[in-house]
Amino acid sequence: NCIVTCCEKPMQNVSHLQIISEHKFASDYLGTKISLKDTYPVLLGIFALRDQLNSTRIDIGKLTWKWQQSEGFVNEHHETATMQQISKFLHKELKMQLEREVAQDLPKDVVLYGFGRIGRIVARMLIEKTGGGHKMLLRAVVVRNKKIDGDLEKRAQLLARDSVHGPFDGVIEMNTEKRQLIVNGNVIQFIYANHPSEIDYTAYGINNAVIVDNTGAWRDREGLSEHLKAKGASEVILTAPGKGVPNIVAGVNYHEIDTEKEKIYSAASCTTNAIVPVLKVMHDKFAINHVHCETIHSFTNDQNLIDGMHSKPRRGRSAPMNMVLTNTGAADAVALALPELKGKVSGNAVRVPTPNVSIAILMMNVASVTSKKEVNDYLYKVALNSRQIGFDGTGELVSTDVVGDRHAGVVDADSTIVEVLSKEGESPMSSVIIYTFYDNEAGYSSQLVRVLQRMTGKGLRGEDEVK
Repeated sequence: NCIVTCCEKPMQNVSHLQIISEHKFASDYLGTKISLKDTYPVLLGIFALRDQLNSTRIDIGKLTWKWQQSEGFVNEHHETATMQQISKFLHKELKMQLEREVAQDLPKDVVLYGFGRIGRIVARMLIEKTGGGHKMLLRAVVVRNKKIDGDLEKRAQLLARDSVHGPFDGVIEMNTEKRQLIVNGNVIQFIYANHPSEIDYTAYGINNAVIVDNTGAWRDREGLSEHLKAKGASEVILTAPGKGVPNIVAGVNYHEIDTEKEKIYSAASCTTNAIVPVLKVMHDKFAINHVHCETIHSFTNDQNLIDGMHSKPRRGRSAPMNMVLTNTGAADAVALALPELKGKVSGNAVRVPTPNVSIAILMMNVASVTSKKEVNDYLYKVALNSRQIGFDGTGELVSTDVVGDRHAGVVDADSTIVEVLSKEGESPMSSVIIYTFYDNEAGYSSQLVRVLQRMTGKGLRGEDEVK
């Protein structure tokens, strides 16, 4: 139950060609050659520690890069490096994971309330992780009680095929009589209901479940509390900004999660998740005076395919044909995760004719004299140890390159702009502009799953807050 990745790319249940490709990606990402010959002895060392690393996530690419910088490593042929030296290095680097105790408890039941874009991607991720040390089981999906012929079959097809993220990697079977999908051997009960109060989860053998509300029908404490009235439900998390409940951005304010005292949480929005980790580390280092976030956002299913009525301004116009100015709640939501930036953030958004991946342009004034090199070097160092912040220094990144990326956001370092504003004798001040790409579906869903792991106590060792 040790999950091995290579610069956040999966290393398990993939082909040998994918493994080679992921090593090439790691070399580009880390700025130094990372070959199979480099990672193999490190992987052997990890294998020797397997009994002590239960429920742990290890990035073999980043760990090998650190090994190459260590005293024990001499050259790419490992001429003087022994397994004893590698073992000593691993014991030092993985000290926290090796010493942390892991409770041998039962898996946590998870219920998806809704099965839209985010619901289906989260379902894929939870199924992918089942049995891999994550100890969260997707037990049921709740959908509205509409009389649609072949409803279960249609939902199975939507899970199996996705126009943006491609085919599902696995086998999906149906039991229409029991209203179940059996996905890679995992039985997922479909429950048809129009309100949480109609549901008794225990009737399906589901107990103490965390309910993932991805409908957006309820966004405040009063509405979300309806889920807790359902028998068998224990906690709730909303996949949108929540009012009057803790808004959690994975890797930033995990410390606010305490399910003994609070049962309802929000995972904020995709844009909030993309920008908050970057803003946190920039504020820690350079002290932000003010930041404006302009989001170039892919269209979503609340817009119209062709011109028609809509409750919000401009969104009634055809999404595939127009750039649509709109507002964003991300600016206000930043302060919920980073109170130190309250009153210092503004924001706006433009919806554009692409189906997925967005860009957040962070224009900030900081109380420091800095440079493009210093900012990028700092963000690169942070990214090496972060599951939230990705980094690209090629100068060739475009939106489709980020489809499926599981970082909250990917900094495009080549686009960073820095200008010193202060003159000699004045208080230090610089203007910094950072471009961050993010998969507003897969990146956000990954962040949601990380929050779920913290809420349920089923997270893997080695997943901490961004620094």
